[in-house]
Amino acid sequence: MILATLAYLKKDNQTLMIHRVKKQNDIHEGKWNGLGGKFENGESPEDCVIREVEEESGFKAKAPKLHGFIAFPKFKDNEDWHVFIFTITEFEGTIIDSDEGNLEWIDDDKIMDLNLWPGDRIFIPWIIENKPFFSAKFEYENKELVRHEVNFY
Repeated sequence: MILATLAYLKKDNQTLMIHRVKKQNDIHEGKWNGLGGKFENGESPEDCVIREVEEESGFKAKAPKLHGFIAFPKFKDNEDWHVFIFTITEFEGTIIDSDEGNLEWIDDDKIMDLNLWPGDRIFIPWIIENKPFFSAKFEYENKELVRHEVNFY
């Protein structure tokens, strides 16, 4: 099982997204995504998301807001991924040239026009609409979403 975080930095009705076009053998190749990655030993979800955001964007995040948790059974290499989903509205620093893809501020009303994972099209609106905390499961087969379920709290 892989523990990970996914964060959406937000400012002025825009969201910082990464177009995953730089890494070799990237399961996300060609997709637009938020920022994040795997936990390191001893990290809390907040520790992980703050570190990952800084590594991928150059921004030092403050006060990440946890919106939910998503399980992705057998997502990559037959491993289950468990992902904590955050937004971040407080950050400082200067954007960097990321090794993982091209960073771009996207107008919130244009996010659904991007090449997103099918599941992202479902849960990103939950964040935008500020739905209650959620716990979800998204099941993919051959990069296609085959089913999902969610509980709101």
